[in-house]
Amino acid sequence: MNQDIIIIGIAGGSGSGKTTFAKRLLDSLGKENCSILGQDSYYIDQSHRFDKDGGAVNFDHPDSLDFPLMAQHFEQLKQGQNIEVPIYDFATHTRGAQTNSLEVKKYILVDGILLFSQKVVLPHLDIKIYIDCPEELRFERRLNRDVKERGRTPEGVKEQFLKQVKPMHDQFVETSKGLSDDIVTVENFDEKVQLWTDKVLKK
Repeated sequence: MNQDIIIIGIAGGSGSGKTTFAKRLLDSLGKENCSILGQDSYYIDQSHRFDKDGGAVNFDHPDSLDFPLMAQHFEQLKQGQNIEVPIYDFATHTRGAQTNSLEVKKYILVDGILLFSQKVVLPHLDIKIYIDCPEELRFERRLNRDVKERGRTPEGVKEQFLKQVKPMHDQFVETSKGLSDDIVTVENFDEKVQLWTDKVLKK
C-alpha cells in the first residue's frame, strides 16, 4: 500500500459544484500531481430497463452504480497501479466495452453525490469534502447541464429531479454530510479551494 497517494473524495448534491471544486483543486495542486475520477463513470448498464427520459430507472440510487469496482480501483491506485475506468454513455445508458486509462498520481480527486454513503468506498477516502448548495441552484445547474451535454429534455429533467434526485438526495446524500472533514458553501467556495490546497500540500 502506497501511503504517499492521497484520495480526496468530493461529495454533495447533483449540481452543487463538486466537479468545479475538483478542477479548481487540480489547477492549484498541479495537473502533474493530480488525476480526477468521476462517480458517473461507474454507472451500470441499464439500457434494458430504460423506458423514457425521467422514467422508471433511478440513476440517483446507490444500486445504479458499481461501487465495488470503484473500491477495487481505489485499492489499485493506492498500490501505485493505473486503472481502467469504464466509459458510460448517457445517451444510450450503456457501459461501453472500451475504457479510459487513469494514471496514478500523488493526489486522486474523486467527485460523486453518493461517495460518503457507501461503506465499501469510505475507508479509501483520505480526505472527505462536502459541497453544500441550495436546492434551487442545484436544479438550475442540473437542468442546464443535462439538456446541453446529455441530450435530455427539460420536462424529463424536471420530472426526474422531483421523483428521484430530490428524494435520493434527502435519503442518501444530505444524511452523509456529517461524515465529511469539511463543508464548502457557495459563499466560501473560493476560500475553501485555497484552504484545501494549502492543507493537502502540507501532508
